[in-house]
This record gives sequence, structure tokens and C-alpha cells, in this order.
Amino acid sequence: MTDPIRYVREPTDLQCGQAVLAMVTGLPVEQIVAELGNDRETNLKEMKGCLRAHGAWVSDERVSVAEKHELPALCLLSLETPRCWHWSLYADGVFYDPEHGVMDDFPEAGRKYYWEIRRT
Repeated sequence: MTDPIRYVREPTDLQCGQAVLAMVTGLPVEQIVAELGNDRETNLKEMKGCLRAHGAWVSDERVSVAEKHELPALCLLSLETPRCWHWSLYADGVFYDPEHGVMDDFPEAGRKYYWEIRRT
């Protein structure tokens, strides 16, 4: 699981979590959907459980963040976007957002939280 992140676009408007999990694990989104038994919105328990099942360490602490420089090298992001709460991914200075693409900064969001991830 130490390969570079490859961007995955969310297959549907409800699969941002599955796309983030696919990016971190390197697995196809369809496999993540099947493993979760969920093709709709994911919750934090599902996100952490899947990452841990695939050998990643995930922090238990949710951390509020305002600026990019506050983020660890790899983390799961929960963002309050204008439309909904949304999962995204940050890795080594780059935002991999399942809806908005590869970006240099956060997508438009009000409240922002992260959980650090370490891949093995």
C-alpha cells in the first residue's frame, strides 16, 4: 500500500468515500463498494474499518484544520462543502478530491476535519 496515489473520480455523487478508499488502497472502486456492501454515502466507521482492513493506520482523533500547512503527509478529509459533507484525500501537498479533481488547495468548504493515515 505504499504506491503513489492515483486519482479516482467518484463513480456517482454518493461515492466520494469509496473513491477515497480506492485511492488509498490502490483497489478498484467496484471492489471497495463490494467489500463495504455499500454503494451510497459512507460513514467514518466504514472509512476507518476499510483502511485498517487493508493495513493502514488511521488516527482515532478528528482534528479541525483551517490551512493546508496544518495537514500531515497523508490524511482523510471530511469537508462541509456548499452542497453536503464530503470525503476527500490529501497526500504530500496535493488534494485528491473525488468530485473536483487534483488540486493545490482545499475545495470550497466551511468546516474541515482530518484523520491522519499511514500506509504500510
